[in-house]
Amino acid sequence: MQTGILRLIFLGFACSLAYWQVPTIRVAANLVLTPVWVADASGKAFRNLKLEDFEIEENGIRIAAVRLGEPGEAPLELAMLFDTSGSVYSKFDLERQAATHFLSRTMRTGDSAFILSVANEPKILQDRTSSLDTALQAIARISPTTQATAFYNAVVKAARMLQEVERPDTRRAIIALSDGEDNRSIDNRLPDVLRELQTANSLFYSINPAGRTYSKSIISRRAQEGMEALAQQTGGASFIAERVEDLAEFYDRIADELQGQYLLGYYSPAKSGPGIYRPIVIKVRGRPDLQVKARPGYYPK
Repeated sequence: MQTGILRLIFLGFACSLAYWQVPTIRVAANLVLTPVWVADASGKAFRNLKLEDFEIEENGIRIAAVRLGEPGEAPLELAMLFDTSGSVYSKFDLERQAATHFLSRTMRTGDSAFILSVANEPKILQDRTSSLDTALQAIARISPTTQATAFYNAVVKAARMLQEVERPDTRRAIIALSDGEDNRSIDNRLPDVLRELQTANSLFYSINPAGRTYSKSIISRRAQEGMEALAQQTGGASFIAERVEDLAEFYDRIADELQGQYLLGYYSPAKSGPGIYRPIVIKVRGRPDLQVKARPGYYPK
């Protein structure tokens, strides 16, 4: 009896010892992935860069890059926003054609897209789909309205939808076709929208179909300045179409940028929580002639 008890005690001790001696496998939660677009002096995408070519600083601390995806290789999660309100009513057919061309050129196997409209409230016209045909059919069904514009609400909704997609090693981007004039959003203002985009790690691109007439109104100017701020602070771009025929050119420029982006990864040395913004600076070592565009910072998860 005593021998049996001693044996059980010994086995329990041995199992306990073995448990504590098993090495713990840790998953690095501080890996930061950010899309980076590099252009030469002529504005064309600069390719063939290697991991060691990039210099990264976070909060002023120099960090080595550990991962580099080839240009345009990382899958895209796209959210396309279409302003269907009264302010863009007259040009909508050509706008829809330009967007169709963009999506046909940009969306590849492994990519996904949401389609949303912007009017009194954001409306999901097509939930997340990896089918190009399904996304194009959703765009074809969009109809203009004479409603007001809840632009900020729509961008926030798109950012949250992208954030809910659990896919590592992807790029997220919102493409908004709008003049940015918001006369409907109550709960969301520009700082709120920027925070949502930064939290979702989403690029923001906008095309304003209003042309230079936007400058004649202080409301229109502020709306465009707001979209430019969102683009600058997320690593995207904002365009103003002088003519509706220019829309295709700007969509092409966005497509070129998305297809030329590297996905750069590094391990953050910061210990701060998710509510603390972390500024980052990315350069190409020894090449001041190259233009590097990336988000200037992020909120950790």
